[in-house]
Amino acid sequence: MSERERILRERAALRQQFGALFDDLSAALFRHDPIGINFGTNRDEYDPEVGTILPRLKDCTSEADVARVTHEEFVRWFGADDAGPIERYAKAADEIWRLWSERDLERS
Repeated sequence: MSERERILRERAALRQQFGALFDDLSAALFRHDPIGINFGTNRDEYDPEVGTILPRLKDCTSEADVARVTHEEFVRWFGADDAGPIERYAKAADEIWRLWSERDLERS
């Protein structure tokens, strides 16, 4: 199995595990576009990052934690210069935290 196939399988497994939440997080990042790659037609552009952010959300207890995790993953994916400051992730983190919290409430 190639690296690409492995990654696509892992992403599919996350989509199955988290359902619409995966797509909702990808849409939130696309909407807030913290690194400026939203060109209007590339709606799945943030899917790889969601694939590494989503599993880490279980350890988050606040919006600030989500901002930190999101920023860390963007630094990992793009480097510190392209990722920019953590403040750039505040609006996305707010929405991601809300979506994650709503999911937890639905499961209770």
